[in-house]
Amino acid sequence: MSDAAASEGTEPTVPTSVVGDLPDGLIEAFDAYEAALAANDQEALAAAFEEGPDSLRADAAGLLVGHEAITAFRGRRSQAPVRTIVECHVRVLSPTAVVVVSVNAPAAGGRGILTQLWNRGADGVWRIGAAQVQAPAPVFDTRIWRVVGAPLVLSPAGSTAAGSTAGGAGELAGETVAVKDLFAVAGFAVGGGVPAYLAEAPVAEFHSPAVQALLDAGADLLGIAQTDEFAFSIAGRNSAYGTPPNGAVPGAISGGSSSGPASAVALGHATIGLGTDTGGSIRVPASYQGLWGLRTTHGIVRRTDLLPLAPTFDTVGWLTRDAGLLARAAAATLGGAAGHSPSATRPAQRDVDPVFVVDPRLVASVAPDVREAFASTLAELFPADAGSVDSGPDGAAPADVALGDIAHLFELFRIVQAAEAWRTHGDWISAHPTALAPDVMARFRFGASVTPTQEGDARAEIAVQREHLDRVLDDRILLLPSASSAAPPLTATAAEIDVVRSGTLGLTSVAGIGGYPAVSAPVMQVPGGPVGLCLVGPRGSDLALVEIAASLAARLGR
Repeated sequence: MSDAAASEGTEPTVPTSVVGDLPDGLIEAFDAYEAALAANDQEALAAAFEEGPDSLRADAAGLLVGHEAITAFRGRRSQAPVRTIVECHVRVLSPTAVVVVSVNAPAAGGRGILTQLWNRGADGVWRIGAAQVQAPAPVFDTRIWRVVGAPLVLSPAGSTAAGSTAGGAGELAGETVAVKDLFAVAGFAVGGGVPAYLAEAPVAEFHSPAVQALLDAGADLLGIAQTDEFAFSIAGRNSAYGTPPNGAVPGAISGGSSSGPASAVALGHATIGLGTDTGGSIRVPASYQGLWGLRTTHGIVRRTDLLPLAPTFDTVGWLTRDAGLLARAAAATLGGAAGHSPSATRPAQRDVDPVFVVDPRLVASVAPDVREAFASTLAELFPADAGSVDSGPDGAAPADVALGDIAHLFELFRIVQAAEAWRTHGDWISAHPTALAPDVMARFRFGASVTPTQEGDARAEIAVQREHLDRVLDDRILLLPSASSAAPPLTATAAEIDVVRSGTLGLTSVAGIGGYPAVSAPVMQVPGGPVGLCLVGPRGSDLALVEIAASLAARLGR
């Protein structure tokens, strides 16, 4: 028995079956790894894997490549699994390479399977070169879902979803929806990503109009998905429920605050994510997870029966894995059904010409790899020979514009958003001072510090800047990256996340200040993962903007 195994008081593993001659030291190395796992011994776990860029670890969340990535993953685990090895099958490939397949019984129930390739190095030490982890299937992932059904709410129009016996009707028949935990769903309370708030919240009597529109179009509501605490973040982290996994980049944050719906869609749990976007909460998770996302024109979708954050900027949106479904979800909601017909406060949809502009100052603020990917994407869309048939949708490259002082726009946005957020939730937070994570609480405290004069001055300046943006953009489409970087790793510190947040909000606040619709199209890639190309269009051009974004993606072959 190894010292590690002995320290845990466990019995040495006896292989259930062995093919080939069992090499010396292999079972001891296997036992030491299991003991280190049980003790959450980070140093021993790191030493158990082969160093260098070629070691592999895969599980249901994705593949980690290289010792550095695997070690970082281990470092994020705050709790070690408690399990017992019930079977161990050894297949000897050579004196220095062995495959071990073990079956474990977690204390929580079920059975897990671990497949490992062990290699003996020149120093005679056995280390893991590759591992495939199959954990017992959970009922549902509580990082993604607050409550889920099969489905939770069946469309009144009928559905072709699995388990449904209805014949199917409506343009969204067969689609499933993950609803952000801000929207009212009849029979359930709205939790806002805060367990203490959920415990006191009343049960909703009616669906939010945005939920009802999708149900009426034939989609089934699969479940209520998690959000950042009171949706006051774009990271996707939640101190109570955890961080939903990133469906495109294992080991990275999901992006928020529509984090749960985004992860549900990226991982294939649902086909449509219904979310909100105040400062980028649709666009950022779409960018981080390689999804299509639409933030709608402010006020074009009714926000009744929806927990607000900052009503001046709050708007509804959707996340999907393809542009066609995004267009159908948006059309189902922005059409005449479920009370969404145009009115004085909900402008009608309008066409927009595919004429594009960029602001070099916006692009200068993003990470170098994102800036390079953005320039490369524009070069591919708009070749230098602008007179050719293939030069671009309108035959011309984007013109440069100057939107103004972006840092000033962001500060105006930050002041009004924070002041409204405190007005919305301040009384409850004051009565529950320990309910929120420190970073979220800090943003609310800033909102509490904003004076009426400061807020009034900021609102007056926002009105001036909005008119300025309208003049400069002149009904043209602004192109920019959806986020300032690819998704940061889960190991990023709060300070590192805050730097990324500030850089990204400098980009996303333009649409917020202008009340414009914005589409994030998953057409760019950097070493850290996907990055969206964002199209910001005139107010009321939501559906046209999705169509134009889809045409750009088609030109790029993506």
